Amino acid sequence: RTGENNMCSCARWMCVYALPLLTSCFVSIETRVQIQESVRGKDVFVIQTVSKDVNTTIMEMLIMVYACRTSCARSITGVLPYFPYSKQCKMRKRGSIVSKLIASMMCKAGLTHLITMDLHQKEIQGFFNIPVDNLRASPFLLQYIQEEIPDYRNAVIVAKSPASAKRAQSFAERLRLGIAVIHGEAQDAESDQVDGRHSPPTVKTTGAIHPSMEIPLLIPKEKPPITVVGDVGGRIAIIVDDIIDDVDSFVAAAETLKERGAYKIFVMATHGILSSEAPRFIEESAIDEVVVTNTIPHELQKLQCPKIKTVDISMILSEAIRRIHNGESMSYLFRNIGVDD
Repeated sequence: RTGENNMCSCARWMCVYALPLLTSCFVSIETRVQIQESVRGKDVFVIQTVSKDVNTTIMEMLIMVYACRTSCARSITGVLPYFPYSKQCKMRKRGSIVSKLIASMMCKAGLTHLITMDLHQKEIQGFFNIPVDNLRASPFLLQYIQEEIPDYRNAVIVAKSPASAKRAQSFAERLRLGIAVIHGEAQDAESDQVDGRHSPPTVKTTGAIHPSMEIPLLIPKEKPPITVVGDVGGRIAIIVDDIIDDVDSFVAAAETLKERGAYKIFVMATHGILSSEAPRFIEESAIDEVVVTNTIPHELQKLQCPKIKTVDISMILSEAIRRIHNGESMSYLFRNIGVDD
């Protein structure tokens, strides 16, 4: 990387060795990529981490992949520890499935293989028409629990919502611990008008609709109160999830667990986005420790909140790159991984 203040952050390129690369920004905030060495007939690995400016990160990735494709690289493997827009993988109201769009753009740019970690939904792999290796961070998080929590045998794995119950069950089975599930939501968690609880309208309307085609009156969805299924009294509560971004739900879950008698609360997740005021909220909450991997840079957040700890997962990514380059089996990296993990 050359230049000073006008340069974008660039990904590292590998062709078994480091590949010289020039990434620059024009005044109009356009990104330009120039490969400083021939990649003709070589295996190229584009390693790109997601920064706060996720859209710039995606464009850098696409332009770099396309530059390698037009330079006649034999294969181009993208290494994205965190796949951006993975949370937008379902249709919601009048929205769109953005992760499908990102997958199509990457394939169109020339990507021939993708290495990522803990996709928000495993079904996202079906959005690609290229091989996808979805690695798991759970062995590293389990090792942290066993080595860094002395009395982890007195712990219970907690799912902060029924949607994450499968992940919690997978952790609990491998650690031979109990499981608890937080069900329901706070009464003021979100506006009824925003989440569509009163859609269709509760008022029966007639007129243009033929009587035989009259839509039945529907009762709006109600908010059940928060309940904890499972015993957490006098135990260490370990909340597990895949992404920590907006920490409001984690803070609310920690307060609920404290009220139920948990004396220590840990949060374990793969991707620590920790955007906005998340570090301050964690520091002021009942959470004792937040453990995330280094799939996303979060050094600034750690300076703001000492409760945030990091687990290094670079070893499994480097081994995946080596195995793909040498044409070896990837099954070794998925040993002891549960179906629901």
